[in-house]
Amino acid sequence: MESFGPELLALVQIIWINIILSGDNAVVIAMACRGLPPDKQRPGMVLGAFVAVVLRIVFTVVVATLLSTPFLKIVGGCLLLWISVKLVLGEDEEGGGSAVQQTEQLWHAIRTVAIADAVMSLDNVLAIAAVAKDSTTLLIVGLVISVPLIVAGSAIIMALLGRLPILVWAGAALLGWVAGEMLVSDPWLLSTLGEEFIHRIELPAAAIGAVFVVVLGYFLSRRAARHKTQEQEA
Repeated sequence: MESFGPELLALVQIIWINIILSGDNAVVIAMACRGLPPDKQRPGMVLGAFVAVVLRIVFTVVVATLLSTPFLKIVGGCLLLWISVKLVLGEDEEGGGSAVQQTEQLWHAIRTVAIADAVMSLDNVLAIAAVAKDSTTLLIVGLVISVPLIVAGSAIIMALLGRLPILVWAGAALLGWVAGEMLVSDPWLLSTLGEEFIHRIELPAAAIGAVFVVVLGYFLSRRAARHKTQEQEA
């Protein structure tokens, strides 16, 4: 029983860390699923959370190799910026329609969650890997238990997005903030510009990422609205 104590403590730590680190993942899941038909939203959240956990397991196993790859975070940050903008525009670009279209929407939402989580998990898995150490079983069990908690968080956020549309933009800005931080923390930039300089520009880069997403999203949404109005008048 005494030998089981440390493992139980580590399991609790992994679950807790994953809940804390999955705040941005819950935002992505909620924003990606908010435009789905009501009967597709719950499956979308569950599958999205499952994909997020599976990817986190994969990245934790190979974290050392991934985090040391030059330019990976630069590419990932740029990709996350674009995903953030697409999530803002998602509701305008996606429509209702047939069951086939709704199914395509569901898989599109899950694919968006998968890509975004793959990008954002690069840094998050360090803390989880440190607690799990060499126990892959402990890692998997802890992350799987976290799935319903991520789904619950996504459901709450999605309900808030429905009541307060401004939170959609706040969520996009949050993802842009994460992307900006990721961009400047790339190993190549750290070795080229130095850790001290990167540390000084980390917050400004994050703020620029957030502003970039909001401004570009606003511009594209206005352009899409004008285009839609012109089509209706034609």
